[in-house]
Amino acid sequence: RGRGRALLLLTALLLGLGGGFLGGMLGTAQRDNNSIAGTSLARQRQVAQSDSQLISSIANTVGPSVVSVNVVTSGETSTDVFGFPIQSRPQEGAGTGIIISSDGLIVTNRHVVPRGVADVSITLSDGTELEDVKVVGRTPERDSLDIAFLKVEDTKGKKLVPAEIGDSSKVKVGDVVVAIGNALGQFGNSVTSGIISGYGRSVVASDGTASSAENLNDLFQTDAAINQGNSGGPLVNIDGQVVGINTAVAGEGQNIGFAIPINDVNGLIKQVLKTGRFERPYLGVRYVRLTPDTAQQYDLNVDRGAYVPSATEAANPSILENSPAAEAGLRERDVITAVNGTKIDEKNSLNTLIGQNAVGDTVELSVLRDGRTINLKAQLEALPDSQ
Repeated sequence: RGRGRALLLLTALLLGLGGGFLGGMLGTAQRDNNSIAGTSLARQRQVAQSDSQLISSIANTVGPSVVSVNVVTSGETSTDVFGFPIQSRPQEGAGTGIIISSDGLIVTNRHVVPRGVADVSITLSDGTELEDVKVVGRTPERDSLDIAFLKVEDTKGKKLVPAEIGDSSKVKVGDVVVAIGNALGQFGNSVTSGIISGYGRSVVASDGTASSAENLNDLFQTDAAINQGNSGGPLVNIDGQVVGINTAVAGEGQNIGFAIPINDVNGLIKQVLKTGRFERPYLGVRYVRLTPDTAQQYDLNVDRGAYVPSATEAANPSILENSPAAEAGLRERDVITAVNGTKIDEKNSLNTLIGQNAVGDTVELSVLRDGRTINLKAQLEALPDSQ
């Protein structure tokens, strides 16, 4: 019985020690879990604060370069069923613009200041309204580049801060971007953030009427919220540089907005800054942007570039008569693969690369013809009003 009691005591002692050890382990594990949870939460807060501070810094840097554009369009004259004239009432509209020079040059969308505008004014980020504003020029209504330029004639002594222009060719899917604009035409310098969701997008933009439909190409897609009134405002990268101009929003989707890559506009910006005149450079060629699918459709052995379709493949002439393309010697069934050494690919279309130049510039075109590459030079001209 003495040995039995000793065994019982030893067993009880071991169970007690084991229980205490297990309890200690569980307690330690619980403390470790609490510590990990606290550390994780702290890191999340740190990341959130860092993101918030970044967006706030971008907004403070770029905000002074963003203006609200206020527009009054003249009433249109029509006739009633009896032939008597009817004058419609003037309409008010609003959008956004980006200051690109300290002397008052502003870039915005064409549809913000359409033909028929009677009066344009801008409101600076500090609330100052400048009324002496003229339209320098705008792209034609059928042009896929929805761009216009304004000039403030009297700054009233206000110091205008130009935005810093970035390089949209460096933008990648997933990059963080910030959109700033006059949301809904009444909330000036509203700030939203998101990422680049895609590039090379083509959309048909409209205000709801068939006559207003516009084909827009080579756009960035972003999930940063873009609303009516944001049109013409900047899409900026984390360095506070303008990489796009907000221009459209998908009415049937959520957080699907579109912006014009700033490189598409660089040639126009350079031209207007240099001469004070608005002239759209053009090459004078209709083309098909190649993808693996379209290359197979046209039986081509290259899947990137700008294909010039033949007369039997296109409804209209592919090379415009007396255009820079015709003077350079471009032919039907040519494939333009590069401009000035930069390849045409999913990020750089022919329009984009031509748009980086100004009227009078000479560009070198790398052309695939009959299985071999040749180089042609074209001097860009101003787009005729009729085109």
